[in-house]
Amino acid sequence: GCRSSRGGSMSLVRCICFYCTQADFVKVAHPDPAFREAAERTCIEIGTVVNTQLITCFGIRNLFSDHCTDLKCLDCVCCCRRVAELFMFDFEISGIHLDETLRKEAVKLHVKLLDLNNEFLAGSHMPNRIAKSAIPEHLQLHFAKEGSFIQVGGLHADSPDDLVREIAYRIYLYPNGDLMNCLEELLKCRYKLAKLVGYESYGHRALKGTMFVHKLFDVFLLIRTSKDFKMMRGMKKKLNPRNAPSLYSPYLSLGACMEGLNILFSQLYGVSLMSEHPSLGEVWSEDVRKLAVVHETEGLLGYIYCDFFHRADKPHQDCHFTIRGGRLCQDTNQYQLPVVVLMLSLPHPSKSAPTLLTPGMMENLFHEMGHAMHSMLGRTRYQHVTGTRCATDFAEVPSILMEYFATDYRVISQFARHYQTGQLLPENMINRLCESKKVCGAADIQLQIFYAVLDQIYHGKPQNSSTTEILKEMQQKFYGLPYTPNTAWQLRFSHLIGYGAKYYSYLMSRAVASMVWKQCFVQDPLNRDMGERYRREMLAHGGAKEPMLMVEGMLQRRPTMKDFVDALVSELNPNFETFIHDSES
Repeated sequence: GCRSSRGGSMSLVRCICFYCTQADFVKVAHPDPAFREAAERTCIEIGTVVNTQLITCFGIRNLFSDHCTDLKCLDCVCCCRRVAELFMFDFEISGIHLDETLRKEAVKLHVKLLDLNNEFLAGSHMPNRIAKSAIPEHLQLHFAKEGSFIQVGGLHADSPDDLVREIAYRIYLYPNGDLMNCLEELLKCRYKLAKLVGYESYGHRALKGTMFVHKLFDVFLLIRTSKDFKMMRGMKKKLNPRNAPSLYSPYLSLGACMEGLNILFSQLYGVSLMSEHPSLGEVWSEDVRKLAVVHETEGLLGYIYCDFFHRADKPHQDCHFTIRGGRLCQDTNQYQLPVVVLMLSLPHPSKSAPTLLTPGMMENLFHEMGHAMHSMLGRTRYQHVTGTRCATDFAEVPSILMEYFATDYRVISQFARHYQTGQLLPENMINRLCESKKVCGAADIQLQIFYAVLDQIYHGKPQNSSTTEILKEMQQKFYGLPYTPNTAWQLRFSHLIGYGAKYYSYLMSRAVASMVWKQCFVQDPLNRDMGERYRREMLAHGGAKEPMLMVEGMLQRRPTMKDFVDALVSELNPNFETFIHDSES
């Protein structure tokens, strides 16, 4: 019957979800290669199991069949129905509804894709190396050394030295033939799978059920043709060179920034971050810190493991992992507390100074903590839709909103003090920092549009061109800077794995975050009533509620397409008083 099939289905899904989330984290983060390899194999085996579980599929389908009359067994019809619909969608796009022959082919494609995804993800983070003799000796100290080679593991975009940035760009983005073949095969495999399960392309498959698919390219077109955007894109004025990251870092120690987050969350949600000593063997590296998230009246909400410091074989990309999702345990009526990991790659403290963050590092810390609090403050019935497990084009809203708090002087003044003198970070330095971001803001939006369009082209119908040729063509059409010969930026585009055909989500999430900030927080960023509304209307639901309904609940109106465009373009409006003051200084 309905109750028994639902129970069996959900138990299986919980079991799969539990092991899958942990394996997904271990394969990326564990310092022992043997653990990473074992976790990778586990992910592949779990993926195969998921795509052969007809019983689970039919058990969920029975919930909505004409023969199922026991819908009273659903305590919350809307939530349960949405979760069941999401499960059915997941199964159907995996080909489980096909006949046996085609279903076996779909499973093979899925297994192959898991291998290709892992291969590309690992390769996209691997450093490139070059002989020391090819680099001027006085610049070698900026890069890691490996015998007679220099290793380049990133773009060094924060370096003040033009030549260091150029060297890093050309070496780090130099094409890797094996990785190029991997990407080409991955895209072909995704297209074959999408066609097999009845979609026009992988892009059509990926965008089904998202928030903005029907207006996606209309928004891009409106942004690019906006008069204000064109004017801002042409701005070349630079702020005073004194606006260098190194001048801010002494005010932004890691301890101070964490205290700032604690103050912010306490003011907005009544939540505190409390350090706990992990048990023996509980953490994978001795510098990982465990935080308990405690509400002033609700008690313990969950745990955040902070893996913040750089180490060998650790991904350079900042990220958030759900280790255990929150859910209501029906047998005990207790809530299973969420557990997440935040991974950054910050410098270790030195003998003379604590870990000091650049403004960009501080903003990234706030961004990733936004993901963590989405998980902590969510209270969904099922872990399948907990926290960040929501529509991709909504998942970045809480993290991007945190970036606004990270650049508001009323928030920063709560914690940013010089680690030696205790002096407060001057307000005019914050103003210059915010305005300096606007100077290249239009170019950044244009770049994001280029990335999003490239992502859509890669996942559309097959092209008779290599991925590099497509990149070069799209860059010329959608971005102002020319393609650099002998580079393959797409091989470092690791978001193609987790965000395939959905990279546009960053722009759409930024537009929503901008609207929420300006309407709800800009007057008073520490307003408790607004914080409670934000938790109640947006953070609490995870993916259990339609994302546009959550946006409507927060804004108390339904935004139009023009609202999304205006939200992005208005971010670029310069404060000319700051420019004038800075030039006079």
